[in-house]
This record gives sequence, C-alpha cells and structure tokens, in this order.
Amino acid sequence: MKVFCTNGVKSVLRELVPAFERASAGKVDVAWGATNGLLQELNAGAAADLAILTAEAIDALIGRGKVAAGGRVDLARSGIGVAVRRGAAKPDIGSPEALKRALLAAKSVAHSKAGMSGIYFPTVLERLGIAEAMKAKIVLPDPGTPVGDLVARGDAELGIQQISELLPVAGVEIVGPLPDPLQKITTFSAGVLPSAKEPDAAAALLRFLVAESRPLLAPKGLEPA
Repeated sequence: MKVFCTNGVKSVLRELVPAFERASAGKVDVAWGATNGLLQELNAGAAADLAILTAEAIDALIGRGKVAAGGRVDLARSGIGVAVRRGAAKPDIGSPEALKRALLAAKSVAHSKAGMSGIYFPTVLERLGIAEAMKAKIVLPDPGTPVGDLVARGDAELGIQQISELLPVAGVEIVGPLPDPLQKITTFSAGVLPSAKEPDAAAALLRFLVAESRPLLAPKGLEPA
C-alpha cells in the first residue's frame, strides 16, 4: 500500500504505521513531504492508495475527482510555533508586538519554503510591517531538511514551523505558538484515492489511524480535529 503523507503528522504515522503493519501483516510504503509538493505529484498522476495532507489539499483532490466526494476524514490540527536552540534564551512572543520585537532582535530566522507554515509566515511579516527589515535574516532550509535542524545546528536563531514538525527535532525547544491574532491552525486530513490498487487496506489503515492516534496527538504538538 502506498501512502502520501505530509510532514505535519509524520511523527504520529511513524509510530502507528509499524503497529498497523504488525496487526495486518501488510506493508505500508510512505512517501513523506510538504503538502504542496505531494499534492502536485498526485495531480500529475502519481499512484497512491491513501493521501494524508491538509484539509484544503484533500478538498482540492476531491474537486479533481481524485478523492471521493465526502471522503475526507479529519485526523488532527496543529498551530505554528517558534523554536530556539536547546538552552538558548526564549524571547517573549506572547503578543503581536512582542513577536515583532523578538523577530527584529534575532540575528536569523528560519522557516520552510514549501510547507504550509512557510507559505503563511511571510504574510505574518507583512502584517507586522517588518517584511523588508527581515529579508536579510531569513534562512530557508534545503528541501527535506526540517527547520528545527537549522536551529539545532545554530544556523538560525529562531525557527518558525508547525509545532508538530518542530517538537520531534532533538536539540531545540519550543518557545510557544504564534500569538492568537497571527496564528494559523492547520487541519490534517486523509482520503482514499478512487484509483487505489489496495482500497480496502487503505481504508483499514485510515480507520486504524482514527482509532489509535488520539493518545499520541498532544505529545506530538497536535490536537484532535
């Protein structure tokens, strides 16, 4: 069975997929990546049985007939957070003005290029009125490199990404979520593809994820959808 899965819920799937394989005696091949990249592959005709992306991406697949109408299953939600290197001072980011001061004071700030948080964060800078001032400080990781890795190595003072993607990275600490007026909550959803070669196995995995994921969500920076 082939699964396309966004990095936003990677930490949960890495725990649950082996358990499903043991219970079902089946094999699950997971392709990880940013939602937009995976969506482009699926729209271009890539073969998969189950897609786990953002709710918006699953809705887009439904619109193109690549997931059955009414076939979206919401799994979890996550907000965008700020991380620093383990042991570093944690700035105040409790309000938009505090976040603005923290960003301007930082020597470097990393965010993803293609992920949902990376697409959204530049709009935060625009709303804070510091997009131009921050240009020289922005660090973008290479494709496939988590933002947290840059922070852990000291290549960026602050890292901005989905909390669920920052938490698993050793060597970083979460400062907190973006302040509410600037926060964007992402819902992660799944859908079985009509073109699936193993639709029954895909549906079984999806049921397994719904049934077993809830206790894992909070420790992974997620909450129930």
